[in-house]
Amino acid sequence: RISFGCGDGSFCLSNRVPRCPLTPSLTPRKRTTSQSKTEPPLLRTNKRTIYTAGRPPWYNVTGTTFKEAFVIGLCGGSASGKTTVANKIIEALDVPWVVLLSMDSFYKVLNKEQQELAAKNEYNFDHPDAFDFELLVSVLRKLKKGKSIKVPVYDFTSHSRRKEWKTVYGANVVIFEGILAFANKELLKLLDMKVFVETDSDIRLIRRLKRDVSQRGRDINGVIKQYNKFVKPSFEQYIEPTVQVADIVVPKGGENFVALDLIVQHVHSQLEKREINVRSALASAHQGQPLPKTLSVMESTPQVRGMHTIIRNKETNRDEFIFYSKRLMRLLIEHALSFLPLKVSCLDRHGFNCKGLFFCLFKITGVSILRAGETMEPALMAVCKDIRLGKILIQTNHDTGEPELHYLRLPKDLSEDYVILMDSTVSTGAAALMAVRVLLDHDVAEDKIFLLSLLMAEMGVHSVAYAFPRVRIITTAVDKEVNEQFHIIPGIGNFGDRYFGTDAPSDWCESDEGMDL
Repeated sequence: RISFGCGDGSFCLSNRVPRCPLTPSLTPRKRTTSQSKTEPPLLRTNKRTIYTAGRPPWYNVTGTTFKEAFVIGLCGGSASGKTTVANKIIEALDVPWVVLLSMDSFYKVLNKEQQELAAKNEYNFDHPDAFDFELLVSVLRKLKKGKSIKVPVYDFTSHSRRKEWKTVYGANVVIFEGILAFANKELLKLLDMKVFVETDSDIRLIRRLKRDVSQRGRDINGVIKQYNKFVKPSFEQYIEPTVQVADIVVPKGGENFVALDLIVQHVHSQLEKREINVRSALASAHQGQPLPKTLSVMESTPQVRGMHTIIRNKETNRDEFIFYSKRLMRLLIEHALSFLPLKVSCLDRHGFNCKGLFFCLFKITGVSILRAGETMEPALMAVCKDIRLGKILIQTNHDTGEPELHYLRLPKDLSEDYVILMDSTVSTGAAALMAVRVLLDHDVAEDKIFLLSLLMAEMGVHSVAYAFPRVRIITTAVDKEVNEQFHIIPGIGNFGDRYFGTDAPSDWCESDEGMDL
């Protein structure tokens, strides 16, 4: 264990180490509800929030999660500065997709008798029995594995959970903070780094008085009574002894820049060990294999071949490109819907018995991979009444060449839905792989995911089918090759640029050539 202090023989370098990596201390937060949120790097302006970094792949070419989130546990007494330390670490890490999970969210729901005791400051919120450890362990375990989770929101004024839970997803780093963060053996197994925030008891009492009176509507006498009867004894019995399991002890909390720098350096080193190049690995895999049975290529009728000839020709003007692309999209959507489960029903019409087919009772959700996949939404909405829509933004990092998840907005409760996942083209399958992984992390069944694309490369087909053998892949055509820039050959050009009328990069020119069909 490493301890950073300034007295009693402990080691202190706070005056010798520059503080540049860390920002000035934050003003204390005001809250009446528990805080559990995602904190990606972002640039805030008066009118909008701009995300400045994306989440790199957290899975390998088999689609399996290859790196778990790095979990930092922050423990310490009430009002010791745990949240301040957490925010300082988030600021200094400067990595995408950091999640702050607060133990305050997991207080148990109080019954009527307990509610009355809490109103009189007679209920011990600092005792292990006050927390729902079973739910907490389950949520943190799923979050560590990269799954989407729902976190309860606890209202400190009414001592109850709110009806709406927060959805949290996409953690490279999880910072878990709470007074009893080290008090449960199952919790300890999930923590990769354990940090104990040590603060003088008088300072903690003053902070608690200010917080509970100004933010939680308590009176001074009640706060002091509760502190002496419950908070102080619980700290001495349950919290203070857990300092023995800590990897790092941080005196003075958020002002201890030496300790915070050490934590940040260690996390960065751990994250670097977990990096992987997914796109290049996909490019070298599955060569020469037959196309999978889960692939369905729409019949190449004269109409379909004619439309392909038009949209593949780089001389086609934008209006015609859009028109014939939309026609192909509509045909593709109709073709895809034929793979949904149907049931036979006997009908009696005017005295005649006949058999009919009906869609089984299920929900369909459309999810587009932005931006080009969004062009397929109108075709889907035209044939599926009242369909729910979601969006996933995946972009290539020009420095690493890897796909990165920048944004997602998905409808609630997808687990029972059939999901139509849409992208205009699929070359290596890297973006499609990431999108499917996102859906699986939100508990969508693999065999209920349909990947639709106007044009795919064989490499992309193999990549998706190998990683997710139960995902149905549906397209209008499959080309055999991709070039060194991972563009489909002969391909269709940059579909998004041609459809939206934006300027294509110069390196797209070679793949823009038409194809004689």
